[in-house]
Amino acid sequence: MYPVLFHFGAVVIPAYGALAALGVLAALLLAQRTARTSAVNPAQVWNLSILALFAALIGSRLLLVFANWRDLSRHPSWLFGLGMVHHPLVGAAAAISGVLAGLAYARWQRLPVARTADALAAPLALGLAFEEVGALLAGSGFGTSTTARWAVTYSSILAARWSGTPLGIPLHPVQAYAALAHLTIAVCLLLWLPLRRQAGDVAGLWMMMTGVAVFVTELWRDTEGRGSFIGGALDGPQLAAIALVLAGGVLLRERKTQTTGPSLGEATTDAPTDASRGAGHA
Repeated sequence: MYPVLFHFGAVVIPAYGALAALGVLAALLLAQRTARTSAVNPAQVWNLSILALFAALIGSRLLLVFANWRDLSRHPSWLFGLGMVHHPLVGAAAAISGVLAGLAYARWQRLPVARTADALAAPLALGLAFEEVGALLAGSGFGTSTTARWAVTYSSILAARWSGTPLGIPLHPVQAYAALAHLTIAVCLLLWLPLRRQAGDVAGLWMMMTGVAVFVTELWRDTEGRGSFIGGALDGPQLAAIALVLAGGVLLRERKTQTTGPSLGEATTDAPTDASRGAGHA
């Protein structure tokens, strides 16, 4: 495949980074639409997304620095190569850092957490679809060997160096499977958002659907570096997927009380309320 998209002299544009950046941009733009549908301030959703993104980047890089401190102390220039490293633990650190930063901002700005999560669900699924396409091009998170006609075979030495991808062996394009799953989830959530019964339903549905997608696609991923649990029956991402499904089920449960604010599916407007109109006639 193509771990490097372009060369500008000595400057290299990696496929994974370029597709991930494009996914972030697409997710941010989509979040402006879903925020209005979810009755949340789009500007605040934008700020939350940017803050969570930077927190995710910082959290993941700090983990890599901590894990490779001895090597980096001897070769400081290797610090610039950390952006090429892809690992499930790095993704977990990024996710945890981003969620914590987003929750802190939402609490500070008094944002309705459930409606904000609903607004971010479809954009997040779209961003993950782009990320998986970048992983497919780069050879990151590669699949197991297969004789299927749609198998992919990597030949670039950069894929082996950056992601440990085996060269010359037909592999399941599991990243493409995951990308299609996340794209399907994004479309389903966009259709469900204006129809949801209560705040948090879309976020809960994203958790359950994403958990199922991750669990199933892990069946075709190579297990190198992904952990082994219960005698090898599960790997780390599959355990996280089970946790996502359970958390989504909790979020989808019927709740007797609803948060105050505009009705579900109704965008916020600047129109005066009845009370303010009455005050104006007083």
